[in-house]
Amino acid sequence: MAVPEIPEVALAEFLADLGNSTLDLTTAMARCTKAMGLQHSVAYLADLQQQQLTPLNDLVRTLPIDDSLAGWTYRTQSLRIEESDFGGTTAWLPLVDGAERLGVLAVRAPTLDPLALRRGRTLASLFAMMITSKRAYKDSYVRQTRTEPMRLAAEMLRAFLPPRTIGTTRAVSTAVLEPAYEVGGDAFDHALTDSILHTAILDAMGHDLASGLTSVVSLAACRNARRTGADLPELVECVDAALSKWLPDQFCTAVVSQLNLSTGKLRWINCGHPAPLLIRDHRLVAGAMDRDADPPMGMPAALTSTPRRVHETTLEPGDRVLMFTDGVTEARRTAGGEIGLERFADYVVRAAASGELAPETLRRLIQTILNAQENRLRDDATILMFEWRHTPRPA
Repeated sequence: MAVPEIPEVALAEFLADLGNSTLDLTTAMARCTKAMGLQHSVAYLADLQQQQLTPLNDLVRTLPIDDSLAGWTYRTQSLRIEESDFGGTTAWLPLVDGAERLGVLAVRAPTLDPLALRRGRTLASLFAMMITSKRAYKDSYVRQTRTEPMRLAAEMLRAFLPPRTIGTTRAVSTAVLEPAYEVGGDAFDHALTDSILHTAILDAMGHDLASGLTSVVSLAACRNARRTGADLPELVECVDAALSKWLPDQFCTAVVSQLNLSTGKLRWINCGHPAPLLIRDHRLVAGAMDRDADPPMGMPAALTSTPRRVHETTLEPGDRVLMFTDGVTEARRTAGGEIGLERFADYVVRAAASGELAPETLRRLIQTILNAQENRLRDDATILMFEWRHTPRPA
């Protein structure tokens, strides 16, 4: 009598077979689904502007993020189950790489009992890693997440941007940047070590290729200094030196910061940029991070001998810090007039009070701004928000 194959064992054997490492992703996913004893699965990726979910399998249709069960799963990062049009039941599962929302996974089975759901979650975790490992060099995945051609400056700049969202149990940082396909000089950066969350937001002078190049050089100099252990003043000096040497006619405003994940101590330097905002206990703490700004990074800094000033404050658990470019607050509303600082902060405060996930708050906010201007922003609009979630380490 034949011994029935255990799905988890079949999946392990599939992954251990080096001959399967060269399979195209859709074939590999289909075989993994079969190995796990599930009927069918389809991975959907969010487009660049997080408006729709595009299937890797061309046989099914694109789904809207704001008006579908799949979109609900993406927005809330929660499981959703429905009856399938093809028989059986479909489970919608989040596709997440660390803290980064990639899309959703649809898993179909005759019945979705707890064991089948566990296997579906296993597939979602596996597929997220598979997609992330290939998307950096597979242009087909890049095209899958674009809905229109991208301008050269935006192509260059986006190649240097980190994932939209990063995080641990102690902090999460998330960002959005528009216009997605024509962005010029705005940029953001965030990175984690065991003890520090590093963040930066930049706004380069102008809206052309030179602006994008200014931001790219600034990001590279920032990362180079950060990865060699430079403290904040030395880090900004490295950016100043790089821009002064290679792009002497260009400059950019910026806020760079370091958050100690254990203590909540936040240190930052403001280089001619709008001051960050602090949200605590579901309200804006007015003026909490207002400080006199230093000159922008680049040549303006070379014209003064005054050293960069490091500002400090201590966050409380649950605090959110907002960094933004002036294209956000100067964007027009549907009813007329600019959004302004108060309306911008009020939107984030209300979203935080409702318990909305930080990445979803920024996605909805930037969509509101775009819809009010019929996708025609007068200036680049970038928002970076991070939240400190202090979790004491076990003794």
